[in-house]
Amino acid sequence: MFAVIKTGGRQYRVVPNDVLEIGKIAGEVGTIVQLGEVLVVGGDTPVLGTPTVAGASVAAEVLDHKRGPKVIAFKKRRRKNSRRKRGYRDEITVLRVTEILTDNAKPSIGPRPKKEKVAASAA
Repeated sequence: MFAVIKTGGRQYRVVPNDVLEIGKIAGEVGTIVQLGEVLVVGGDTPVLGTPTVAGASVAAEVLDHKRGPKVIAFKKRRRKNSRRKRGYRDEITVLRVTEILTDNAKPSIGPRPKKEKVAASAA
């Protein structure tokens, strides 16, 4: 089963356990968020939304908040001794899709427990 979701002006095709980077959304690391704008729910009988599928959502776990790569906008006017350099970095949220929900269902899978680091014992 797959779904096409829309968030931040972009569309993503997702399946359970996909890890994707989207524009920043609210949510603490380790929590489950629901993305409600589902355009298509695919599988044996695909359902197309007009414009969205009623009662469908995608549950995803927030893995991380980070910043994207630096983008530099450099403008120069030749022979005018005029130039401008601007840069920015997008705010990104990393998500893991846990499940695709239909019929106004609530997420059944909770956040995954974090793996504990094993400290090496001194011999």
